[in-house]
Amino acid sequence: MKDKLKQLTREYSSILAILVMGAVFTVASPYFLTAQNLTNILLQCAALSIAAIGQALIVISGNLDLSIGQCVCFSSVIGAYLMKFMDVNPWVAVVCALLMGCLIGWCNGFLVAYVGLPAFIATLGMQMICQSFAKIITNATPIARLPEDIAFLGRGYLGPIPICVLIMLAFYALIQFIAAKTRFGRNVFAIGGGKEAAYFAGIPTKKYLCATYILGGLLAGVAGVLLMSRLDSVSITNGNQYEFDTLIACVIGGLSTTGGKGKIVGVLFGTIFLIMFFNGMTMLDVDPFYQNAIKGGVLIIAITADVLGNRKRN
Repeated sequence: MKDKLKQLTREYSSILAILVMGAVFTVASPYFLTAQNLTNILLQCAALSIAAIGQALIVISGNLDLSIGQCVCFSSVIGAYLMKFMDVNPWVAVVCALLMGCLIGWCNGFLVAYVGLPAFIATLGMQMICQSFAKIITNATPIARLPEDIAFLGRGYLGPIPICVLIMLAFYALIQFIAAKTRFGRNVFAIGGGKEAAYFAGIPTKKYLCATYILGGLLAGVAGVLLMSRLDSVSITNGNQYEFDTLIACVIGGLSTTGGKGKIVGVLFGTIFLIMFFNGMTMLDVDPFYQNAIKGGVLIIAITADVLGNRKRN
């Protein structure tokens, strides 16, 4: 019973944290609990949260992806450049952006699974490559005023609910089902729990590791498309610091940094917590430089708690 209570506390602590933080910011600022601000929080969550699903799958497999923010940026740059300067059909350009995300994910997966590079090195190198090519293609200049065909993805509403939020929820439902109910999901958890044991159990670990990175790249591409649609522009700052934000969301959402533990849906609450926290900080006029310091502290504290928790269980 005690172990069950600890597990529930770990998995759903982010929900409690959201409620407590929401109450504090509601008291501190009369503008926090307004329909406009809550909608703004959800809009900010959409792209980041979808990218965080991809990071979550990779973390569950026992790895990480430091290129995910630049994958978001570069895939959206490809899509925006094609539709703006090459007169490519906007939906074809969107597909190309998603394929670019998959390609970046495949490169990461190949380097980690088949070449044997540490995930930190492989994805950090890919981060720098994507960042450089995004600057070269755009000349470090924003691409704005994109075709209206894709505007509804980031700025459209279905009744009072933003369409990008519905897309986010649909992806969470889909990936949660895959992670919990399919062989692919079970094998990814098994690999994260013990790569060698999974290999000797007959699981093709290299193939599955590569697949998680490809899926992570695809989801980063989706996030990039939603972000460029919502902002009606693409710049080299799109997806900035997503690699850290997605990791924070994963750990706060109950995933273990050692792999093999956690629920995808927890990452959604982790993302909401993160966006709410910095939204409240901005409303209270906290200096952005301090906010970055706080973000770094939150990352260190969250991972430290996870490491100590794993050590205690072992």
